[in-house]
Amino acid sequence: MVVGDISTGTEVLVIGGGPGGYVAAIRGGQLGLDVTLVEADAYGGTCLNDGCIPSKALIHVSGLAHEVEHAESMGLHARADVDMQGLVGWKDGVVDQLTGGVEKLCKANGVNLLSGRAEFVDEHTARVVHGGDGQGSESIEFEHAIVATGSRPIELPGLAFDGERILSSANVLSLESLPESLLVVGGGYIGMELSTMLAKLGTEVTVVEMLDDILPGYDEDVTRLVRKRAEELGIEFHFGEAAQGWEEVAAAARVRTETEGGETSEYTAERVLVAVGRQPASDTCNVEAAGVESTDRGVIETDDAARTTVEHIYAVGDVAGEPMLAHTAYREGHVAAEVIAGEPSRLDYQAIPAAVFTDPEIGTVGLTAAEAEDEGFEPVVGEMPFRASGRSLTLGIEEGFVRIVADAETEFVLGGQIVGPEASELIAEVGLAIEMGARLEDIAATIHTHPTLSEAVGEAAANARGAATHTLNR
Repeated sequence: MVVGDISTGTEVLVIGGGPGGYVAAIRGGQLGLDVTLVEADAYGGTCLNDGCIPSKALIHVSGLAHEVEHAESMGLHARADVDMQGLVGWKDGVVDQLTGGVEKLCKANGVNLLSGRAEFVDEHTARVVHGGDGQGSESIEFEHAIVATGSRPIELPGLAFDGERILSSANVLSLESLPESLLVVGGGYIGMELSTMLAKLGTEVTVVEMLDDILPGYDEDVTRLVRKRAEELGIEFHFGEAAQGWEEVAAAARVRTETEGGETSEYTAERVLVAVGRQPASDTCNVEAAGVESTDRGVIETDDAARTTVEHIYAVGDVAGEPMLAHTAYREGHVAAEVIAGEPSRLDYQAIPAAVFTDPEIGTVGLTAAEAEDEGFEPVVGEMPFRASGRSLTLGIEEGFVRIVADAETEFVLGGQIVGPEASELIAEVGLAIEMGARLEDIAATIHTHPTLSEAVGEAAANARGAATHTLNR
C-alpha cells in the first residue's frame, strides 16, 4: 500500500544533512526559525560516514601500528598484528556515535527531521520521496531553502567504481581484509592519506599521478617531505602518467597508463583506488526547477551571504564549490541560517585552514610568501625547524618546520605553513592570529607551554622578527 502525497510547510527547508546542512539546521533552530532537514542517506554526510572521520580513525591506528613496529631506536621491540575487521568495526562505532549525536542535536534544537530524497518542484515547493515500500511522498512549501547536497568522488572513463577491484575512497574505508597490493590513481590529499595509511598497515602501494608531483597547490619544500616519507614507507611513485583503463588478470587488476608523449605502461595490483577529486552533487535535487543556476562542473555559485542566483535559496558546503572542506561547510551553514534570521552575517575566506593527514601532517592557512607578494605585500618569513624542538625530538621526529608569513612593514600575520607532527592542530593558532589581526609580536610574546610543539609557532614568529632564541635567525 502506498501512502498518498501530503502537503506541509516550513520556514526553512534544508536539503542534505552533511556538515553544511546539519549545522545550518541547528543554527536556524537556535535562532528560532522553523527548520525542516531532509536527508536521503545518513546524517553527517560524507564527512562523518565516508570521509573525514573514518579516514582519520584508520590513519590514527595505522600510525600506532607502524610506530610500535619501528621503535627499536627508543628501546621498544614489539609487533602489531592487524585485525582489519576489528579495526573497521571500531571505526564504524566511532562513526555511529557521531552520526547519532548529530540527529540528537538537531532534535534538541527543534529541527524537524525527514528521511527521503528532496527535489525542487518550483522556487517555493519541494517534493520529498520517502524510502521503503509504502512510505509515499510529501510536498513541502518553504519560505527559504538551503541546498547542502555535498559532493561525490569523480569517476574516470574506463575506471568506473565497482567496489571490488576499482574502489572509491569510501570503499577503501570499509575493506574487510587488507589488500596485498594497491594501485592509487591520483596523488592529491585523499590519495596520499589513504596510501600512507595502507602502506603502514603492510600493503604494497604504487601511486600514479598525471602531474609532476603529489599534492598540487602546496609548496615544493612541503610536498618533498611528504613524498620522502612515503618513499621510506615503500610507496612507489610514477608521475606524468594518466590512467586509461583496466582489465582483470588472475584475481587482480591491470591498469594501463599513458604519458602526454604517448608512452604507455601497465601496473598490476589486487585493488585500485581512484582518487582524482570530488565533484559537487548539485544534480540530485533538481535545482533548475527552482531557477537556481550552476556551472558546467555542477557548482552552485553563491555570494558572501551563501545566496544563490535565487535570493531566498542558499547553497553551502561542497555543492557550492571550493574549498571543499567540512569546516568551510560549517561556517557557510552558520552564515546562511543567520542571514535568513536577519542577522548581519557574512562569509570571509581569508583565514580558512587546510590540513592533510599524511606523515608528516600538513597544515596551512592564509597566504604563502609568493601569494602575499602577488597581492602587493612585502612579505617577511619566519621559520622554526622541528629538529630544534625538544618536544618533537622526544616524539622521535626531526623532519618538518613551522613557517609564518607576515607583512614586513606592519608585521600583521598573513599566513602560515606547517609540515610536521600535529600540524593540523598547530595551524589553528596562526588562523586565529589572521582572524583577529594579530602581529608577529603578539605570537612571539605569547608564553607557550614547555615542552610542547606549539613553542615552534612562537619561535617562528620571533624568527621573522630576528629575535628567535632556539633557532638561527634569518
